[in-house]
Amino acid sequence: MTATTPLFTNDTIVFGLLMLAIAFIFYTESKTSGFWFKFYKIVPGLFMAYMLPAVFTTLGWIAPEWEHLTDSGVVVTESSNLYYVSSRYLLPAALVLMTLSIDLKAVFNLGWKALIMFFTGTLGIVIGGPIAILLIAMVSPETVGGVGPDAVWRGLSTLAGSWIGGGANQTAMLEIYGYNPKLYGGMVFVDIVVANIWMALILIGIGKRKRINTWLKADTTAIENLKEKVSSFTESVRRNPSLTDLMIMVGIAFGTVSFSHWCAGYLAPFFNGLVLGIESETSKNIFTFLGSSFFWMISISTLVAVGLSFTKAKNYEGAGASKFGSVFIYILVATIGMKMDLKLIFDNTGLIAIGIVWMSIHALLLILVAKLIKAPYFFLAVGSQANVGGAASAPIVASAFHPSLATVGVLLAVFGYAIGTIAAIGCTILMALASGAS
Repeated sequence: MTATTPLFTNDTIVFGLLMLAIAFIFYTESKTSGFWFKFYKIVPGLFMAYMLPAVFTTLGWIAPEWEHLTDSGVVVTESSNLYYVSSRYLLPAALVLMTLSIDLKAVFNLGWKALIMFFTGTLGIVIGGPIAILLIAMVSPETVGGVGPDAVWRGLSTLAGSWIGGGANQTAMLEIYGYNPKLYGGMVFVDIVVANIWMALILIGIGKRKRINTWLKADTTAIENLKEKVSSFTESVRRNPSLTDLMIMVGIAFGTVSFSHWCAGYLAPFFNGLVLGIESETSKNIFTFLGSSFFWMISISTLVAVGLSFTKAKNYEGAGASKFGSVFIYILVATIGMKMDLKLIFDNTGLIAIGIVWMSIHALLLILVAKLIKAPYFFLAVGSQANVGGAASAPIVASAFHPSLATVGVLLAVFGYAIGTIAAIGCTILMALASGAS
């Protein structure tokens, strides 16, 4: 949270600023010579769509959240709704538009390496936490100390839940281990900073994926075949979209979003009631993700889109369905970027250090296994984000390789929701032992 009011607090103005930033990125990325041509050879456009809003936040132009002093002297916390709108409306719409032309058989033909890399990412988080505690304790024992509800390992349990599953799993870990709510904000901050730094590095890697795949000696045949199938299909149905085409695509996308929200409104409370009725506290918290509206919204949107891919609706790919989906993804990336204040990285160096060491172990294990099994960088990047970023960012990373691959990110992210809490509990047990908790 920023201590002062940003320059622009009106979401309409902020949104316009973000759109201008994205337009600038696309304009400069289209250059075929000169500085910008060389620049984007190194830095991917998607990374810039993430980083420019972060710079705006750092400069104090915009903010995801801020404190406002009223005329009566009361401090009021206010926030932007742009990320919420993007993640709840535009993300599921993007998934629908990008999935319409999916070849589900070809997705499954990607093979076992995708799952191996996903579970490797999970293992990296599980063992990374306790190893990070042991390493940081050698330098700064007080950083990993604390007793009772203030114990740092209890707070780190929420990071484990977030980095394996998502928000629902994170909340579950907070409830399970009873971390001091007054200190919880610090852990949320570490989550945002470290996860966003890692996502930025992954996006940079996408721009160098050919070189990385060569080093990994990866077989990218299945991925290229999927991309080729989708591209060939797109070419076969390509047409200049009419106004009717555009409106039907809007109807399909947001009609599905509406349906998914409607279903989630019933399913989330229903399953939440069932979960609350489970006597075993351990079992109750394992299945807490079923009470998440976001989980059901993303899952239902994807399932409907997959169903539509078996109908004539898939022909709207020829009218640019996935391109419109990509527009929504870029908007989402920009709103994620505005949550990152680069100055704050240095405000809580101890916990940030734990998070960076933790994520480094996750990354090193992924690289090692990818090298051993010759897995493409795509599986490494998406397998990691399906854990660390969940359904909000895994499709972003997947679609950066090709719009047709967004569904792979969602499917893996759902795995993360399912195993998030139980894997995080295992991680927390190890972190408690590493910190010397009784």
